[in-house]
Amino acid sequence: MTSPRDSALVRAARKQPVTHTPVWFMRQAGRSLPEYRKVREGVGMLESCRRPDLVTEITLQPVRRHGVDAAIFFSDIVVPLAAVGVDLDIVAGVGPVVAEPFRTRADLDRLPELTPEHVPYITDSVRLLVAELGATPLIGFAGAPFTLASYLVEGGPSKNHEHTKALMYGDPQLWHDLCSRLAQVSGAFLDVQAAAGASAVQLFDSWVGALPRADYEQYVLPHSRTALAAVSGRDVPTIHFGVGTGELLASMGSAGADVVGVDYRVSLTDALARLDGRYAVQGNLDPALLFAPWEALEAKVRAIVEEGRAAPGHIFNLGHGVLPSTDPDVLTRVVELVHEVGAR
Repeated sequence: MTSPRDSALVRAARKQPVTHTPVWFMRQAGRSLPEYRKVREGVGMLESCRRPDLVTEITLQPVRRHGVDAAIFFSDIVVPLAAVGVDLDIVAGVGPVVAEPFRTRADLDRLPELTPEHVPYITDSVRLLVAELGATPLIGFAGAPFTLASYLVEGGPSKNHEHTKALMYGDPQLWHDLCSRLAQVSGAFLDVQAAAGASAVQLFDSWVGALPRADYEQYVLPHSRTALAAVSGRDVPTIHFGVGTGELLASMGSAGADVVGVDYRVSLTDALARLDGRYAVQGNLDPALLFAPWEALEAKVRAIVEEGRAAPGHIFNLGHGVLPSTDPDVLTRVVELVHEVGAR
């Protein structure tokens, strides 16, 4: 491997032959690592995301420790919202909290277009990372329009998304206008990372599993498609992942993804049937299984790698993010096992 384009991750995403199944973990750069907790001491989350030195160090930590096949850019899905002036904070133990929720047409004026000039620290961080990573690919990411809209409308995390759904069904035009602006923000944020050297990008839709398929296609799909299309000229593969989205997989692929992420609630075999073999897949070990005895965990990892062989491309990952209390040594063992049993 001489460049990220030749890496197993990029090749798997492009449905090309690989020497082994590539593996990385969502939230691999984060709270499960003691070195992460140390470097973040006394530094707020948003500040951490705006400091290229910290972003670089945190992003590299799991690559050094685990030997994963890709780095995931350390950031947060609300960083671009804060960059364009939305008054929000990331509260420990809660998540993003918006000072004044978006509920009316007048609120659209608080959401200008994102340009590279809003996020120079992102460009600097990506360039530093690409120089450090060499042939290891960097994955950029952004939150998808629906999930960003939910945070803005609810004012923070929500289990039921009652305000979001009330707006979406009650004022469809305002909903589409809001999501159009968010699609621009998401797409521009992805494009900034791709332009600076990221080798792949992931659009992350944490909350969209709350919708049935027909409503997803009417209210969400066009905006996710716009966000992904923002990098269509960059020649980087795109990954589209959502939580609880087993019923939405084919629709999410049609948004323009090269790779469809599969959470742990759906087997790769079932996902491949729903996707009709048209996309590479990513996933999908249950993060909770990292706490199980090794024998049980090993059996599940082997089964997922074997299921993935039927896909046109498979990137091993969790079916959601690494839990904070995960033993890092277990993650390292999983990487070694995937590389061993996924060798071609």
